[in-house]
Amino acid sequence: MTLQYHIKCREGDVAPYVLLPGDPGRVPLVAAGWDEAHKVAENREYTTYTGTYKGVPISCTSTGIGCPSTAIALEELARVGARVFIRIGTCGTYLDQVSNGDLAIFDAAMRFDGTSQLYAPPEFPAVASIEVTQALIEAAKALDARYHVGITRSADSFYARHPQPGSSFDGFWQSNWAQYMMDLKRLGVLGAEMEASIIFVLARVWGLRAGACAVVLDNVLKVMEDNGHFDPQAGFAHDREPIETMGKVASEAVRRLHKQDW
Repeated sequence: MTLQYHIKCREGDVAPYVLLPGDPGRVPLVAAGWDEAHKVAENREYTTYTGTYKGVPISCTSTGIGCPSTAIALEELARVGARVFIRIGTCGTYLDQVSNGDLAIFDAAMRFDGTSQLYAPPEFPAVASIEVTQALIEAAKALDARYHVGITRSADSFYARHPQPGSSFDGFWQSNWAQYMMDLKRLGVLGAEMEASIIFVLARVWGLRAGACAVVLDNVLKVMEDNGHFDPQAGFAHDREPIETMGKVASEAVRRLHKQDW
């Protein structure tokens, strides 16, 4: 099998079940919770480890930030044998009942991204696999992780469309941003992140399976009210424990899926 151009993996390098953090630095952190793991490849934003978790083959590949680089990772991972994708990342929330450090499990995504539009029309839903979502829920319960299940909004911009002026450089904003975040809260949207939509769409289009979860870093509306900007140092962005817990939940979900599949 040809070496994949971006992820630098060949067939046999990755397991059928792949965890997908955005940050390359989180790959070894997640893999440290397995029985054994080794680095397979590292190139650009893509770092891959493969190993076993409780005897089950498992891989972890970083995707970088956003749907374009994530789509590249999925395209090449699928070519070398990946069949189940589980996004593990971080997110904001719009809901007051969700606390920082909680785990958000996404069963669907609003497609505020451009990449998925190149694969399927806007009417095509971005929906997680029922089996993968249920495995994540069961794993979270088994590990006593505080979790919530709901819809995420996947978008291409980190700074645009905050609920008040000043979030973008030099105070730039557009008037149609004013109620954008409040509308999402009214709709009961659980998460705000940048990758789940393309993962769900591509898995459905290809007949594969996907799920997603994320550690909640902040309440988007409260952060804007209190500080006027997002401060990653004030949240859980650099806290290892929630990331490690999420990695264990996702790995345990893989074990449960493998048991079902075999």
